[in-house]
Amino acid sequence: MLTKRIIPCLDIKDGQVVKGINFVGLQAVGDPVELAKRYEDQSADEVVFLDITASYENRDTIYDLIGRAARELSIPLTVGGGIRTIDDFRKILQHGADKVSINSSAIANPQLIADAAQEFGVQCVVVAIDAKERVDQSGYDVYVKGGRENTELDLLEWVKKCEQLGAGEILLTSMDKDGTKSGYDIAMLNAVCQTVNIPVIASGGCGSIQDIVDVFEQTTSDAALVASLFHYGEATVDDVKASMQQNNIPARRL
Repeated sequence: MLTKRIIPCLDIKDGQVVKGINFVGLQAVGDPVELAKRYEDQSADEVVFLDITASYENRDTIYDLIGRAARELSIPLTVGGGIRTIDDFRKILQHGADKVSINSSAIANPQLIADAAQEFGVQCVVVAIDAKERVDQSGYDVYVKGGRENTELDLLEWVKKCEQLGAGEILLTSMDKDGTKSGYDIAMLNAVCQTVNIPVIASGGCGSIQDIVDVFEQTTSDAALVASLFHYGEATVDDVKASMQQNNIPARRL
């Protein structure tokens, strides 16, 4: 059985890691490279840098951080935020990232998924999706612009298309759960995991080690994205891995 991955997510604004609830109320919590290195030392499998205020004006900031992190880390680094073109992909990978995560740009231009997969390989292409259950509970809609705009794309149709176009992984964030620390969205994750054959990363809602154990016991998610639990020192990656092993969930230990 493949080991399940634990992936700390570092939301980055103006060169600092920040954390908020439901995409608002951001507070600075530290230097991205220092935090990433700490998580690697604690047995993190990968790290995600998400440039949450990406624009062409501050892009050099994230390039600098990617370069510093690539020199310090031996685990894979995924970078997302404001990536719109194949040239953006190329620059981020040239600066040392292993994977690139796209969200709104994939919806605006689905061909970007196919072009990136063809040029750089499917293993480099992560499609991040922010989704929310419909009021009538008939399914899930995909959102963009930090969760402010409903695209009215059906989540399951969109993940199927992403897989067909060449996405290597789906990073699925539940907007209903994000920042609430009430556990991952098990129902949404199961719906997506049953729809695609590529790895699914669970994101949004982690508030305890038990939430991570639950997501691996109750879904076939390949990885769990974690932020607040680690950033605020409520648990370490090693603590999570130990609990996973106690629950017979396969995990890599350094």
